[in-house]
Amino acid sequence: MKKALISDWYYVNGGAEKVIHSINSIWKDFDHFALIDFLDDNDRSFILNGKKAKTSFIQRLPTAKQNHRKFLQLFPIAIEQFNLSDYELIISSSSAVAKGVKTHKNQLHICYCHSPMRYAWDLQDQYLKDSGLDSGLKGFYAKYVLNKIRKWDLKNSENVDYFIANSNHIAQRIKKIYNRESTVIYPPVDVDFFSLEEQKEDYYFTASRLVSYKKTQLIVEAFNKLPKLKLIVAGDGPEFEKLQKMAKRNIEFVGFVDNLRLKSYMQKAKGFVFAAEEDFGIIPVEAQACGTPVIAFGKGGTLETVVENETGVFFQEQNPQKIKEAIINFENIKFDPQIIREYAMKFSKQRFENEMKGFVEEKCKVFKAG
Repeated sequence: MKKALISDWYYVNGGAEKVIHSINSIWKDFDHFALIDFLDDNDRSFILNGKKAKTSFIQRLPTAKQNHRKFLQLFPIAIEQFNLSDYELIISSSSAVAKGVKTHKNQLHICYCHSPMRYAWDLQDQYLKDSGLDSGLKGFYAKYVLNKIRKWDLKNSENVDYFIANSNHIAQRIKKIYNRESTVIYPPVDVDFFSLEEQKEDYYFTASRLVSYKKTQLIVEAFNKLPKLKLIVAGDGPEFEKLQKMAKRNIEFVGFVDNLRLKSYMQKAKGFVFAAEEDFGIIPVEAQACGTPVIAFGKGGTLETVVENETGVFFQEQNPQKIKEAIINFENIKFDPQIIREYAMKFSKQRFENEMKGFVEEKCKVFKAG
């Protein structure tokens, strides 16, 4: 079958891109499509086997490389302009508009859904606030655009023959928003790279892009209340300077770190702290693969990846006091790094590739027989 793999965009090497890498490890003959492709050579080699995606007109718009999201109102038009009519199998990897690509009845379209479009559905208010678009004329226009995109998104979800959800949490959202059933296949985690380290050092660790929805500020505020405990924060982003200024002496910021340094911090930490509500959340699983227990917000995907009092602990509200209480509770629990590591193995890259291959090949057989 002639195959197309379409993603929302390529500009960083994040969790969605790890899914693309694994899909490309299963099948080598995909043609690639995306709204934009600004990957550097190293990331392109890893994610796309060195190939370049065919892109939309957004690729050529001024400042698209710096901030493609400001062209949100153009995303539906851009994704619909791709002509994939010659392909028998289309796999979309989507948390935004990729699943809305135009298809016809002689094509099989399988969507690996990381989430229904967050800023058009459940995170709309936060998106508008963070963008400074929650009031005034600009706010009115932004809400108008998002309303149109919701209608477009709902209608074009019908282009998908089969949904794969990256967690049960997302499967429920797909059912609620699109009224579609889905099969859960957890994303791939490189548990071979994030290897076990049983000897821990006396510090906590957190890592993410420093943007508001990752809730790193809450973690910093919690450790400000725990001056005897050390926290190392890895990551860069628009909140870096603000967080650094508000942090007390027990908190160290190390900025962006490459994978080797990330692994080293993760392996030696006594605990990994994670305050965001994620659809799945690969990085807490990477921590557990190192034998490092997790302190996480008890909502969303982490409920499926962390076992309370065995591989970590939860806090039930996103506020500094609850995080502080969870850390104090954590200090009194003895965790076994080997048990934590064994649990993380169920999310391995090989498991993902086996499940994904089996699912797609089964649906292809049904499609050809149909």
